[in-house]
Amino acid sequence: MEHAFADINFAAVFVAAFSAFIVGGIWYGPLFSKPWMAETGMTEEKARQGHPAITFGLSFILMLIAATALAMILGKKSIVAGIIHGILLAVAFVATTMGVNDLFERRSFKLWSINAGYNLVAFTLMGAILGAWH
Repeated sequence: MEHAFADINFAAVFVAAFSAFIVGGIWYGPLFSKPWMAETGMTEEKARQGHPAITFGLSFILMLIAATALAMILGKKSIVAGIIHGILLAVAFVATTMGVNDLFERRSFKLWSINAGYNLVAFTLMGAILGAWH
């Protein structure tokens, strides 16, 4: 495990995580905020509750963990390999496990599509960044 961390470019991990964070802002903002809110029962009032610093801070930490794991899996491969790995992880692990949860929670296919689509774009971009900048 020690060697896996030694080979990681943590600047690239930070940028990859930040890119997923930005994609999330666009995805759940101007692109899909209305259908996402409708599918989850979220309201503007409910969205303003809580502590945004905690929500956004913890979300960024989670994306740092995901980007670090992707960097460990990817190693020093190319941008194309990064894109392929990002797509594979998003489809084979993230989207499928989210799908299982959504099935048991009786959530809609539309919500799954919005959330899985975000992860597909985010992981693909993170993989591209990590593959290009290792």
